[in-house]
Parts: sequence; structure tokens; C-alpha cells
Amino acid sequence: MSRRRTLAVLTAVGALLGALGTSSATAAAPPSTDSSEVVHWNRVAASTLGAIPGPDGGAPPAFQINMGMVQGAVYDAVNAIGRVTHRPYKLETRTGARASEDAATATAAYDVISWLLSTAPERAPFPTRAALMGTLNAAYDASLDAIPNNAFKRQGVAVGHAAAAAMRAAREGDGRFGPSPWMSNPTAGHWQPLIVNGAPALDPTPWAGNVTPFMMTSSSQFRSAPPPALSSTQWATEFNEVKALGRATDSTRTDFQTYVARWWQSAPVFSWNEVARQLITRSGLSAEDSARLLALQNMAGADAAINCWNDKYHFDFWRPWNAITADATHDDDNPLTQEDATWAALITAPYPEWTSGHNCLDAAHALVLRAWFGDDPAGGPFQITSTATNHGGAAVRNFDTFTQPLTELIEARIWAGLHYRSGDVAGQLLGRNVAGYGMAHYLQPVGSGG
Repeated sequence: MSRRRTLAVLTAVGALLGALGTSSATAAAPPSTDSSEVVHWNRVAASTLGAIPGPDGGAPPAFQINMGMVQGAVYDAVNAIGRVTHRPYKLETRTGARASEDAATATAAYDVISWLLSTAPERAPFPTRAALMGTLNAAYDASLDAIPNNAFKRQGVAVGHAAAAAMRAAREGDGRFGPSPWMSNPTAGHWQPLIVNGAPALDPTPWAGNVTPFMMTSSSQFRSAPPPALSSTQWATEFNEVKALGRATDSTRTDFQTYVARWWQSAPVFSWNEVARQLITRSGLSAEDSARLLALQNMAGADAAINCWNDKYHFDFWRPWNAITADATHDDDNPLTQEDATWAALITAPYPEWTSGHNCLDAAHALVLRAWFGDDPAGGPFQITSTATNHGGAAVRNFDTFTQPLTELIEARIWAGLHYRSGDVAGQLLGRNVAGYGMAHYLQPVGSGG
């Protein structure tokens, strides 16, 4: 970002902060606010940002990065009110203890969502942009209309604007919508896109791996171990497993396995924010705790997406449909594998294999949620609703523990023909590493050593 642009943004933030009023660290704590508005605006963010076309920022890794921005700003807005309890993410200034947390939440979320929605480049047609903006504006008006029109509301609105402006300033020039890092390599072991209607099917957001992280020190901080050597027994075992289970027709999958493979095509952002909203409401968390949970969860998810996409283009590892259908000049030269030119996967994806993006993101979200609620949350099962189409069964499924969906997901990506087992396992390890690092170093209680 240019120096002139930086100064302009910081000046705008300063002007907003002038309206806030300040409070000392010893000021009385604000009246406890429930999580309803934090939960509401998390739902609005997911439904709005998830409706952006893939190349314009709605594809899963970009969608997750956008959610990280929204929830980070909401956390800063709520955290800035009253007594200092936790370290801020970007907004250092504080406001009065009786400022409206609901107004702060709605304003921070609205400002970031509307910025992302209005500035999304139209790399694919985006005919619903105006309608989405209209729905978003109506949601914001409804939130503010429900709050008494007094000085506390105005303080909440001001701190919400300030938190959003601080997030925008932090994300200027962060690498979003940059160039693709992919360079074609036709040799064995390297990914090649499928040809669909005469054209290569390419990643709608290949730039995700070069975006500035939210909490990590670099976009490759948790670089995965390399894929198995093509000459190894491990490679042959995993090749043959996905060859048998993942093919579109004549597979050894059961009907239930086929349903589960398709069911998990739902974006992780939708799945795990839905779970968070359920558990926040069930547990009666405050606005402050809910905002912190959702910020850590979604910024960890964003960093997991960034590191995972960096891995994908670093290793450029071939998908099962590249390896299994390879001709004699591009095969793995392993006597324990047998190519099949007729093989096709149940589900395909337009970017390299290593590591599994779904597993990266799901593991990051689930680790943060597990830290809050334990592996077996109180109150019984939680629900996940698949937004995938044509999965052939119920959209809503129940899980008792976080271990259950993560264990199933490793298998599901093999059943889909998308990944090898070790790519799924490596993805979950990456997601756990990212989330663990984020929780240890960000949004910590004041006075802690993190």
C-alpha cells in the first residue's frame, strides 16, 4: 500500500476514534450482552460472502479468508468496549463501558462485508451483487433499529466503524487476487488440469496461497512433509486404494460411502460456523466470548487455507485422475501400480492434490471448537447441514464428537476419488498446527505470556 493511501486510512481511523470516548483499564465492566447479535452477523456474513461467485472471491479458500476479516473486526469492536480483558487483534483504542456491543458487532460486520462485496473483482459474472447488497443493507438497518437511539448506540457504531477500518487497513495489498503461481510441468508426479468443454479447468482463486496470513508468520510456516515417493510401497498402497474406492463407476464403495463423499462437498466455512452458532447458543456464551471464539476459528481457518494452497502449488502433486490414467511416458514406473486409461473420479477439483484443502480447513475449525467445548460437547449431538447438491440423502447429519467428522472426512475424500490417504492426513495435521499456533499467540487474556 502506498504511503499516501496508508496515511489516508489511518487518518480515517483516527477520525472515527475521536467519536468513541475512552475508558481506563479500571473502568467498570459493561453489562453482559448475550451472543444473539454476534451469532446473527456470523450467519449474515456466511450467507452473503458464500454467494459471491468463485473467481470473484467465493471459492472456499477465498471465502474463508473473507470470513477471517469479518470475524476479526467483530472481535476487535466488541473487545474494545469497557474493561481490558483480552488483547486486541488490530484495534488498540477503547471506548466506554456502556457502549452498545450489538451496535459495534453489526457495524463492524456490515462495514467489512459491504467492502468485500462491493470491491470483489468481476472475474466471473456477478449478477446478484446488487441484490446481495440490498439484503445486507436491510439486515444492518434492522439491527440498528432494534437498539435504543442514544449515546451508547452511537459509541457502539463508532467503535464498529473503527474496527472495520483497522481491518481494511491491515488487509490492503495482502495479495488477494494476485497472479497464479502455477506453472505446467507434464512429467510424472505433477498435476495437470482436466479438460472440460475443450478448456483446462483451472483454480478460480490460485492466489490464496500467497496471501498475507492473519496469525502465522508466513504463508508457508507449517509446510507439510512431501508426498510419498512414486517408487515407494506407500505410494502404491494409496494409489490402489483410491483407484478401487474413488472411481465414478464400478467402484467398491457402498451406497452410503458415495452419499458421504458427495455430502462433504459442502464448504467448511458453512459447516463449522453453523456448528459454532449452535454451541454458542446452547452454552449461553457472552458476546465477548462468542466474538473471540469466532475470530480465532475463522482466522485459523483462513491461515489454514493460505498455508494449504501454498503447499498445493509448492508440491504441484498430481491428482488420482492424473496418476491412474497416466500413459506409459508419464506413469509412476512403480511395478506395484497399474494404470487405467478409462478411470474417472467420482468428484474432481481444479487444483493440485497435496494437501487436502477440506481437511486443512475442517481440522483448523474443529480444533478451536474443541478447545472451547471439549471433544464431546455438552448438550448432545451437533448438526452439520451440507450445502452440496445431489448428495443423494439427508442434508442434515448429527455428530456426537469432533473426532467423528474429522475421521470420516479422511475417508470421504478417498471415496470421492479426490485425494490419497496421506494427503488427507497431512491436511489435518496442517490445520491443527495452524489453529494451535493462533490460539497460543493471538487474542490472549491480558497479562498472559502468549
